[in-house]
Amino acid sequence: MRSIWVLALLTACEARSAPVPVNEVTIMVEPTEAVSASAPEGPRNVLGMPLAPCSVDPMTGWFRDGHCRTDELDRGLHVVCAEVDARFLEFTKGRGNDLSTPRPENRFPGLKPGDRWCLCARRWLEAHEAGAAPKIVPESTHEKALKIVPSNILLPYGRR
Repeated sequence: MRSIWVLALLTACEARSAPVPVNEVTIMVEPTEAVSASAPEGPRNVLGMPLAPCSVDPMTGWFRDGHCRTDELDRGLHVVCAEVDARFLEFTKGRGNDLSTPRPENRFPGLKPGDRWCLCARRWLEAHEAGAAPKIVPESTHEKALKIVPSNILLPYGRR
């Protein structure tokens, strides 16, 4: 009964005041027992913050949900949110991955300079080594990119 009252009180307080971010709430069930309810942790970006969307126009991401998220089936690790440019598009086309040509059969519009896209971390690093890496969007680049690309290389490419 006590836990229901606490939840009702918390809900009433939130309705009257500005929302306050809460990471953990402890609710007393019995005088000597506490139950902890943590806010769910979602994917993080290279800045350690919650992962922001990369693009929905064109729709990008391993899951085609606009986010540079990944799972164990994503061998390419599509986690770097980049603003592609002409130099990168030519570079990746020369490596056998033509991202600029539309493929209607795959519902792929083709990318043009300025579009955002979730790139494979290894391809981005390869482009960096060839002097063709595009700018990145740190807020939308998954922290797993740092397993492939060191932060001192990746973060200076953050768009300004």
